[in-house]
Amino acid sequence: MPGADPRFGPDRRPLAVVRSRRARRMRLAVDPRTGTIRLSLPWRARLAPALAWVEDHRAWIEQQIARLPGPQPLGDGTSFTLGDDRLTVVWRADGGRAVRRDGALLHVGGPAEMVAPRILRWLKKEALAVLTAETLACAARAGVSVSRVSVADPRSRWGSCAVDGTIRYSWRLILAPAFVRHATVAHEVAHRVHMHHGPAFHALVAELLAANPAPARAWLRTNGAALHWFGR
Repeated sequence: MPGADPRFGPDRRPLAVVRSRRARRMRLAVDPRTGTIRLSLPWRARLAPALAWVEDHRAWIEQQIARLPGPQPLGDGTSFTLGDDRLTVVWRADGGRAVRRDGALLHVGGPAEMVAPRILRWLKKEALAVLTAETLACAARAGVSVSRVSVADPRSRWGSCAVDGTIRYSWRLILAPAFVRHATVAHEVAHRVHMHHGPAFHALVAELLAANPAPARAWLRTNGAALHWFGR
């Protein structure tokens, strides 16, 4: 039947249908981090009327797709920010395969199809080193311990702190300005003292950061989605 398999945008993106026992009404969203079009339904809702409702909102969906940041592939000549610096990729097929930074240049060699994977591995290693050092320094100021620091590629969080003292970050924070990274570190370290988001927690974040963290949160709200498109 028409509309049974709706697709959207110039690349014909499919619709993901998710049912939930807790949902009380239909919800439609386009994830700015992935471009996923998601229809959330109550568990017993009929699919055919829901798809008709989605079709009624096609114009809105197309508008959201048009606003997506778009892929940012990595290759020779690619320029991107690393903290407060800007780097440009320089690739030579006969160059060394290990990624090497020389000032504002990031050198990499080998097959062209391996450029992006190698740079991404280098960035994750750089992110772990920088975030580990900054987390331990911040923890020392707070008078708390951190059992482990790790990086991954979560879609919904920039950082998290477990009760056992493990702090995890999105490696993509290394692409954000330094003040954003510092605020995220202060936020997670503060959770080693306060495992909540009450006034005492926010006061400690500001104390550890020695600044107002609000601009960093605002930067992530405005620009964070684009970081998830880097390297795609």
